[in-house]
Amino acid sequence: MRCSSRKCFVTSAGVMLLWLFITLQIPRETEDGQDVMTMKGQEDFSVLPLLMPQETSYDSKKNSKPPQDWHTITLKYTQKIQKRRKTWLTVGISAVSGKDPNSLVYTLATLYNASSKAELKRLTVLVHLADSDFAWLKDIIAQISSLFSAQLLAEQLLLIRAPPDAYPTVDGNHSPEAHEGEGYSKQNVDHAFLMSFATNLSDYFLLIGDDVFCAPNFVTHIYSKVTALKPRPWALLEFSNARITGKLFHSRDLPVLAHFLLLFHREKPLDRLILHFRTLLVQENPILYTPFLFYHRLSHPSFDDEEDTVVQKMNPYGPSNLPASVFTDMIVSDAHFPWEAYTLDESFFWTNNTRIGNHLTVLLNNPTRLSRVQVMTGSLVEGKYALRKGQVELGYDPQGMPQDCTSFELLGWLMQGQMDQELPQESMEYPVSCVRLVVKANQAGGLMIRHIYLWEENAPDGEESR
Repeated sequence: MRCSSRKCFVTSAGVMLLWLFITLQIPRETEDGQDVMTMKGQEDFSVLPLLMPQETSYDSKKNSKPPQDWHTITLKYTQKIQKRRKTWLTVGISAVSGKDPNSLVYTLATLYNASSKAELKRLTVLVHLADSDFAWLKDIIAQISSLFSAQLLAEQLLLIRAPPDAYPTVDGNHSPEAHEGEGYSKQNVDHAFLMSFATNLSDYFLLIGDDVFCAPNFVTHIYSKVTALKPRPWALLEFSNARITGKLFHSRDLPVLAHFLLLFHREKPLDRLILHFRTLLVQENPILYTPFLFYHRLSHPSFDDEEDTVVQKMNPYGPSNLPASVFTDMIVSDAHFPWEAYTLDESFFWTNNTRIGNHLTVLLNNPTRLSRVQVMTGSLVEGKYALRKGQVELGYDPQGMPQDCTSFELLGWLMQGQMDQELPQESMEYPVSCVRLVVKANQAGGLMIRHIYLWEENAPDGEESR
């Protein structure tokens, strides 16, 4: 029998107070001047928000005695979280410092820009700052506080950070398998903290990366899919083909998932553990929705305090898109030109009534060894005007002559109007001179070629944004 909401709340509050009573008897590591405290239990992890960490070392000496107001601050904050209005969706992000230190800020910007005022009322954004670099922490918190102060004050945006001593210790095993497991371990524990804290914030939890572009009105699109699926049980819905981005869970499953990640934190990468967890909840097949609502950022805006406009800048860890000529035998209008499919901004090439054999070709100024090719067609959200049947080919000139392609070979077919293919270098006999998109069936109506992105082999990969 289902209990009333009042009875469930009283029970949850009682369990929380009992847990606090037990936990507070154990001295914890604290830092003078911390705005909010963090805690670690013996069997599981719970995290309270940390807004302004003081600069300390993980190796600093532990205080054997907590500050006198520790109990009061913790209890007050826990009560405040319990009274907070529950939203429909929590977007969870675990962020670390990387080659692009501003990726988190850009992700938050696109997330809020993609949401209407009505959608924001249904939305909570939870960010776990999972890095020990205090210089980065101070800088990112300062940026977020400046750019997203309204969201912070409205509790639409929450920042948390796990205590460093909560992470599993290294056992000293230096084998390749152990080293690989350590790499899995931190990411899995980071996300266990994130999911543990998100449990009671909303009805649903959406996991994305910290370098993501969000499609407009993604909240409404997800809501419509969940509503349409209600008679059917599910454990995981996917709104992107990236490894961990765009994964939607029931919030009620998060405590079990967090515990699962902690149990097997060294066994597998996060994306594989998530898929295994899905099968454990008796969802045998993936439920993947297209067109995708989330993409890893390849270019991002620059915030300029002196102007009200958004300036597009190339992400140094995104695609290379080297100097090239672009030509086609498709119909060209006077509004959108072929070269717009090869730019790094939001422009695109528009054509119509394509026929089998039509092509759009990027002819590089100089032959280049590529590591990755991405082709996207169709509108970002609805997926309209995508190429229904097409393939991507690579062109070569064995003589190495610039701007010349004497032979082509198939790289891959478009699926749902998209292709993202890595190029194993051992299989490439010659540098690439051309990249060609070929139409393989007559298609009436409009066709939108959104972009063709190329990655050079020796260019910085930005960890490939996977």
